Amino acid sequence: MNLITLENFLDNSSFLILLLTMLIYWSSAAFPGISILPTLGTAGVAIANLAIATLLGSRWLEGGYFPLSNLYESLFFLAWGITTVHLIAEKMSRSVLVGVVTTPVAMGITAFAALSLPADMQTSAPLVPALKSNWLMMHVSVMMLSYATLMVGSVLAIAFLIVTRGQNVELRGSSVGTGGYRSKLERLELSQTNNNNNVPVMAMVDHNGNGGTAVLERINPQTTVTDFPNLSPQRLNLADTLDNISYRIIGLGFPLLTIGIIAGAVWANEAWGSYWSWDPKETWALITWLVFASYLHARITRGWQGRKPAILAAAGFVVVWVCYLGVNLLGKGLHSYGWFF
Repeated sequence: MNLITLENFLDNSSFLILLLTMLIYWSSAAFPGISILPTLGTAGVAIANLAIATLLGSRWLEGGYFPLSNLYESLFFLAWGITTVHLIAEKMSRSVLVGVVTTPVAMGITAFAALSLPADMQTSAPLVPALKSNWLMMHVSVMMLSYATLMVGSVLAIAFLIVTRGQNVELRGSSVGTGGYRSKLERLELSQTNNNNNVPVMAMVDHNGNGGTAVLERINPQTTVTDFPNLSPQRLNLADTLDNISYRIIGLGFPLLTIGIIAGAVWANEAWGSYWSWDPKETWALITWLVFASYLHARITRGWQGRKPAILAAAGFVVVWVCYLGVNLLGKGLHSYGWFF
């Protein structure tokens, strides 16, 4: 089996595996009683991740350069990044809903790359002179990892909006600015506590079985409907988890985006004699940075929780796609090498 045949097998296999894995996650969400489905879903994502990594490694051997020179390679690198971040987010949250929302994104990317792109765009070709630089790996790989991380964080925020039905659910303790990260022993849960007035409270629950539930805040009966909409405790707890994991993942992706932009500016100065040229790709990278900087600023210093930052993160999902792909569809610039750049 030559490298081209191997690559065709791997790209189609990764698409098929992600398609089946997506269906497994959706089935797991619909039938939570089947305990083996989440394990199968995680295994499917891990296998797809390995298949994509093997594909990229094969392209590296074939072309002799880091496989990020055209749209086909960058799409699969993006899918690899999303599946990698998925495994991290799922381990943090232990919720199948992570797979429910991330696997369709990864599957769609691999389907577009393997089934929609013409053959000439899938073929490995020699690098143009401007891309023959060590900065190709240092800048582009970090940018692609930041896109993948921010996309996962954003789709988790979208999932939060779906779980809460877009209602203004006020959460406590999910961000650094309003309580810090929760320890492994304790986490905040919204629950209904039986008391004389049947008033909902927010409680701190020890998951190690040590007992002792401390009421942190008692909600005024007159504002119960406004502050805590008619959502089940399980749904509220899931929303709390999604909000927290989304924030952490975006908090990981933002520094990567910052490093990638700085590395790109240094490379631009080396290649074109200018750190910043207001190229369309540079402009949208700055817009993306500002959107997620606003998200983190709102959470850390303004104490935003729940719906408002989730809407901002959902908007960031669109902005990332415009920065990554839309700019190349709408016009050309200094980053138009290989149609991807």
